[in-house]
Amino acid sequence: MESDNSRLRQVRAVLIPLVLFLLTLLCTTAIGSRVAFHFEHNSPGLDFAEDLMAFSDLIHQPSLLLSGLPYSLALLLILLAHEFGHYFACRYHGVLCTLPWFLPAPSFIGTFGAFIRFRSPLKGRRELFDVGIAGPLAGFIFLLPALGIGLALSRVVPGLGEAGDARLGLPLAIQWIGAWLFPGANLADLNMHPVARAAWVGLLATALNLLPVGQLDGGHIVYSWLGERHRWVSFGTIAVLAVLGFLFWPWFFWAGVLLLVGRRHFPVYDDERLDWKRKALLIVAVLIFILAFMPAPLQYNDPQEWLH
Repeated sequence: MESDNSRLRQVRAVLIPLVLFLLTLLCTTAIGSRVAFHFEHNSPGLDFAEDLMAFSDLIHQPSLLLSGLPYSLALLLILLAHEFGHYFACRYHGVLCTLPWFLPAPSFIGTFGAFIRFRSPLKGRRELFDVGIAGPLAGFIFLLPALGIGLALSRVVPGLGEAGDARLGLPLAIQWIGAWLFPGANLADLNMHPVARAAWVGLLATALNLLPVGQLDGGHIVYSWLGERHRWVSFGTIAVLAVLGFLFWPWFFWAGVLLLVGRRHFPVYDDERLDWKRKALLIVAVLIFILAFMPAPLQYNDPQEWLH
């Protein structure tokens, strides 16, 4: 009986993540079909109610899934690289963890991201640092080629930025590469190829994960550096997000959630300090955050629109 229960747990440990991944693939491909439609027709592509109709459209035209694959495959490759960065860092240090659990969602990006769960404690700061930073580094390595290829396939459409209710915010990574590819162009009018849109989502996810709060990746990194003093960085970050809420209202929500449940970090008992190599990687993580973070991921053309 115990052997049967063990096998059942092993099957569940693989089957549940696999089902969630396939559902996320379906959701992101459905949204990707709308992203591809808007790209081909040079339309703004941020009509959320219309884009969510992609799920019902697929019932009548399953062939639309093919057009959504460039977006979904690029995005899931970035997210998989991120999560398996954590996974293999755990395996390297002998930390038990789950396979990545993806979160499918009928949202304008098709997912709420992914996560892994620790099944055994992390004993030391260096171990915690390695596990925390491995995800953002691995994800960014896959993200950069997708961003470069996607932007190279994108085009500038004059007036596009003012054509819809809202437009995507542009992090520094896109501003710099876009300025090189489209010199002198107004990047607010950039019509992103689906692969570039996937990279944009990857940048947003990377920036959110690197917020130095609680048990986010950035929280792990800062705790491994500062120990219990990390709480002051967490409170400061939450305060900044609350201020940014006046630019982009979802930051109010994020600040509230992190304040209530997300600012604490589990203790580690080996207090060995980070070596110089890990401190250098800490600087790399800060640079990635600067390149990826957007004060307002969505910018509304009507200043009052964000209230509705």
